[in-house]
Amino acid sequence: MRKTVWWKMAIEFPNLSRRYDATRRCVRFSGYDGALERPFFVEEEALWALDAIARKGGAALLTTFDRHRDRIYAVAVRLYGRRREGSYTLTPADFS
Repeated sequence: MRKTVWWKMAIEFPNLSRRYDATRRCVRFSGYDGALERPFFVEEEALWALDAIARKGGAALLTTFDRHRDRIYAVAVRLYGRRREGSYTLTPADFS
């Protein structure tokens, strides 16, 4: 017997902006669930694991984010689907 899904929440990333947050040592970006904006953070260490060039600092971290955007978004979607929170932090473990 098939279950009918009447309502499904989905996170989308229509805004391509991202910024390096030196205080939190991460790259911040936003996802949207309808009108709700959800902040996401990718730890420096997670970006280092994706690309060695990321160790060069802020601009290199942003370049790494851009190079691996599809993979980062896929991880963000998976985390968002597991639980609903105010914000989401992507760690190296989330990419393994």
